[in-house]
Amino acid sequence: MIKTKNQYINREISWLRFNDRVLQESTDANVPLIERLRFLGIYSNNLDEFFKVRYATVKRIVEAGKKGKSVLGGEIAKDLLEEITKIVIRQQSKSVEILKSIQGELEGQNIFIIKETQLNKKQREFAKNYFVQNVSPQLMTIILNDLTDFPTLKDTAAYLAVKMIIIGDQIADQKEKRFALIEIPKGIDRFVVLPKDGDKNYIIILDDLIRYCLRSIFTMFEYESISAHMIKITRDAELDMDNDLSKSFIEKISSSVEHRKVGDPVRFVYDKSIGKDTLGFLKEKMKIEDTDSVIPGGRYHNRRDYMGFPSLGRQDLMYDKIKALPVKGFSMEGSLFEQIAQKDYLQYTPYHTFSYVVKFLREAALDPKVKTIKITVYRLASNSQVAASLINAVKNGKQVTVQIELQARFDEQANIEYAEQMQAEGVKLIFGVPGLKVHSKVCVIEREEELGIKRYGFISTGNFSEATARIYTDYTLFTAHVPILKELNKVFDFFETTYKINKYKHLIVSPHYTKSTFIKLIDNEIENAMEGKEAYIKIKMNSFTSYKMIDKLYEASNAGVKIQLIIRGVCCLVPGVKGMSENIEAISVVDKFLEHTRIFVFANDGDAKIYISSADWMTRNLDNRVEIGCPIYEPEIRQELLDTFEMSWKDNVKARVFNVEQDNVYLNSGNEKVRSQFAMYDYYLKR
Repeated sequence: MIKTKNQYINREISWLRFNDRVLQESTDANVPLIERLRFLGIYSNNLDEFFKVRYATVKRIVEAGKKGKSVLGGEIAKDLLEEITKIVIRQQSKSVEILKSIQGELEGQNIFIIKETQLNKKQREFAKNYFVQNVSPQLMTIILNDLTDFPTLKDTAAYLAVKMIIIGDQIADQKEKRFALIEIPKGIDRFVVLPKDGDKNYIIILDDLIRYCLRSIFTMFEYESISAHMIKITRDAELDMDNDLSKSFIEKISSSVEHRKVGDPVRFVYDKSIGKDTLGFLKEKMKIEDTDSVIPGGRYHNRRDYMGFPSLGRQDLMYDKIKALPVKGFSMEGSLFEQIAQKDYLQYTPYHTFSYVVKFLREAALDPKVKTIKITVYRLASNSQVAASLINAVKNGKQVTVQIELQARFDEQANIEYAEQMQAEGVKLIFGVPGLKVHSKVCVIEREEELGIKRYGFISTGNFSEATARIYTDYTLFTAHVPILKELNKVFDFFETTYKINKYKHLIVSPHYTKSTFIKLIDNEIENAMEGKEAYIKIKMNSFTSYKMIDKLYEASNAGVKIQLIIRGVCCLVPGVKGMSENIEAISVVDKFLEHTRIFVFANDGDAKIYISSADWMTRNLDNRVEIGCPIYEPEIRQELLDTFEMSWKDNVKARVFNVEQDNVYLNSGNEKVRSQFAMYDYYLKR
């Protein structure tokens, strides 16, 4: 293979380009105004998680005295940290300008976000009362000057750094300064809706309401001036597990999650208008290091809170809510088991209702013929009907086994609480495989029928969460296919007997077979292309970072295999390079819903092999997780999956092209505009 300087795109840089696509949504006139603000919030939330995980990982490489070139796509870790910081500073500056622009457009819609200095008499009275009744009781305020140890700041919490110039006889430069921190309460909405003035809506950000009331907080100090500027810190979110054999797995995870709160800082963001003396005081006391990313920002941080910007009853400034549709021919009125016994069904959320998953489990909980339920859980909704159905099944005498992943990043605490709740109700829990996360999303139910035990189940690309099902696109296959469900049962056996590695004829299972099976499928396309047979590969997934799989697709491209990739997030492959990847095209669709489906299609000389899977092509999914890919045999569903892939591929409104420049240019092809997510809903509506 031809080696080029641009053989791979660094994973961290590609991730920042993905987040730039999210930021693009906040500038797109096709996106309703309040939704654009919410995309700004998503961008900020994504960035917080990036620093907690990816930046922190690179920083650990630097601190270990290593260069990390082999795992960073040829980048040197120390240089990469500097490059990341430069990109983020540019993006943050851009996001501040976008925010100003959106606020200007909101004012055109009679929605005004005002500062503490702009309050009128009626609003000032409201602000004082609101502060006394709602804010003051929850405020955590710390005077810093006399403390021996600087307080531990909470990860990604927002703080106001306060400076007071104390009244005294000294000359200006020598006057006493008092510094304090005010933690912005998380239990209060960040956006405080003020009384309307006619048809005009007014909002004040909680930070500014606190600024307005600073005098009532610091009444014990006599000062000639007071100022408050926002800061926040982001900490390393890696879980460091202890090896104490006397502790249960739940105890170890709980301890690690607790320790995360005091993890090493990796990013310090501050209001760029803060005084040099205040900034210097804070950096010295907080021991901010050279390997930390220090980023000057705007007046407000934690812009992730814009995800919850109030609607103010303005439905015209938000996306229309779609009504989730039924699956064609799959009736919620009758028994799902009886229908699945006849044929497979595909649920595609959010276009289809998630209620089929809940109904399936509810029916299993009550059906006297059902004996066992086995399910994997990675993330659940905060008030989960899935968990309630499983507990209900136990109360009806069913044997329920739940493999719950306690290391689902940022959902560890929620899963611990669900685990303890289910365990208390009699659910049998399995806590995964040492050294492996269980990321597969599957369920198997055994039902005693006239001819003996019959299995039913479902296999999904996404989590069993009512909350994410409204905004994540995911496939769920309901099936009674005997060989598939027999193999699913083997996976659950592996959870309990990890030394026994099963063989599979139908499923593609990580960590043992996913990489090798996909390589065989690619090799088959290479062979067919070289023999002049029909050869193509179509893949849709979230992220693509495995260098081994990238090299394999480069090999296929050089053999003449036509390859289409739809990658929402990180893509380390460089498409369209002559002699390396000229037969590979790649796009990313970022729109109203978060694209989360994973589908793999191989031409196989006219008899296409089609799979859905929980796995992206990342090292962690291929080698360090339990993942399941499932073949699709039902002809109607096979065509449906090909149709939906084609709709995404033809998107020329929300699709961006992957290229060497990584400039996120929009795909502009054809005269007819195709916005795939909208086209997808129309497709299912017509069905």
